[in-house]
Amino acid sequence: MTTHSVDLPVPTLVKRNIVLFSLSQCFTGAGMQFAYFLGPLMMMALTGSASLAGLSVGLIALSRFFVAYPVGKITDTYGRKPGVLFGLALALVGSLVLGFSMSLKSPAMLIAGMLIFGMGMSAANQLRVAATDMFPPNMRARALGYLALGSLLGLVVAPIIVNTTDGLAKRLDFDPMALPWLILPVLIVGGMSILTLVRPDPMEIGNNLEKYYPGYVAPPRRASAAPEAPFSAMGLFRALPTRLAIVSNCACQANMSIVMVLTSLVLRHHGHSLGEISISHMLHSAGMFAFTIPLGRLADKIGRRAVLFPGVATTLVGAVLVTFTPTYELVTLGTFLVGLGWAGANVAATATIADHCDTNHRGRAIGVNDSFAAGVSVFAALVTGPLIDWFDLPAAGICAVVVAIPPLLMLAAAWAAGKTSDAPATAKAG
Repeated sequence: MTTHSVDLPVPTLVKRNIVLFSLSQCFTGAGMQFAYFLGPLMMMALTGSASLAGLSVGLIALSRFFVAYPVGKITDTYGRKPGVLFGLALALVGSLVLGFSMSLKSPAMLIAGMLIFGMGMSAANQLRVAATDMFPPNMRARALGYLALGSLLGLVVAPIIVNTTDGLAKRLDFDPMALPWLILPVLIVGGMSILTLVRPDPMEIGNNLEKYYPGYVAPPRRASAAPEAPFSAMGLFRALPTRLAIVSNCACQANMSIVMVLTSLVLRHHGHSLGEISISHMLHSAGMFAFTIPLGRLADKIGRRAVLFPGVATTLVGAVLVTFTPTYELVTLGTFLVGLGWAGANVAATATIADHCDTNHRGRAIGVNDSFAAGVSVFAALVTGPLIDWFDLPAAGICAVVVAIPPLLMLAAAWAAGKTSDAPATAKAG
């Protein structure tokens, strides 16, 4: 009897590492909140154009497109920790550039800062790969939930910093959108310090699960003595489970890119303060992270697709609420639902890809997924501003709804063809 379908006790060393990952996320997660809710407002303030508001989110996505696969290659070659620490160091530099861009009223510095910060945080996303490395296949989705718990705990940091610096900036006659970025490096250094305590590198654990989980039996594909096949990005698209996972993740990421821009602009249009906007974005992020553990458990128990596609549908509903409802409460509910739907799709998609890739290929596989998601996010974020400028808010909302439809159609086609299994032990990515 094999045990890769049975929950095994999690080793103390793995528990320690996942706690350290979560603590690091507590320190560093605030930065992405700043990028998403301050970014559009900063871009409008420096350019004076609503059509460029989405450029900030687009730059974050563009930076992810540039670095996701190369960083995956680095972590597959040298280990997860070096890649993540390098990313956080880059994010620290980017945060300083962003802070000074507002003080110097420089759109060029703002663009450069967003790119540098985005590349750094995208590299740090290899923590997801590190989390899946340390757990057997039937526990990977909930492992991503444990990691996201740190991001959830870190959500309270962003509004606290913004509200505190808002009053302080007024007393110092300083730009209130610059000061949070200049405080962020202190938190990033704290997160980096915590990550240095992780031992051994998660990739070492992933390559030797039998050593860390007594009684674990690897699936036949991994246990085979045959030489390991080279990584193939196209293999991810040839296999139906990973193809559906990537398309679904892309759809949710594009939807969320549009909605994050819309939320700030809609609430600002209705006269809400930076503090109120930050709370709305905090609840959006709560949707992204608060339910990842139960969503992960569901994905491990009843299958990846049973979580993946309801997640896509939920982002569609959320986009409708953000765009077509007039009150703060309904807009915030909509942005929360977009975050919740993204969480389900992201956890299930990441676990699916990890299931179908060997440990030494996993960083690149997740990198391919992130690169495609970043590509569609760039397009979505960049068209949001012009759509709003030319046709008003509803046009961008309709775009957010439309991008969520393709994976639902693909799922319907798979069901019609009788291809409903997403079992991790059989499909291959290479």
